[in-house]
Amino acid sequence: MPLYEHVFISRQDLSGAQAESLVEHFSTVLADNGGKVVESEYWGVKTMAYKINKNRKGHYAFLRTDAPSEAVQEMERLMRLHDDVMRILTIKVDEHAEGPSVQMQKRDERDTRRERR
Repeated sequence: MPLYEHVFISRQDLSGAQAESLVEHFSTVLADNGGKVVESEYWGVKTMAYKINKNRKGHYAFLRTDAPSEAVQEMERLMRLHDDVMRILTIKVDEHAEGPSVQMQKRDERDTRRERR
């Protein structure tokens, strides 16, 4: 089956538990349609670059999935209809990266950037 990575942003006025329950809800949607969630991460509340629906911040969640395209399309359709989800992004990848995503790594563990002069 194809591999996908999904990121979605939910409204800032949700509690952390409600935002994490959205991840579980969309994971069950995938499972019901023949897919599976390989890994999920809740990135927490982050400030966005611009306002979306009068919100300056949002709850970010990340999913790595192994699912057929029909299951992904159904999950995206339900995300678009859900009032609490503001934005979604789905990318098809050749393989999943090992370990935590860049957002979850500690700042000192990330690759060092070039020194500014």
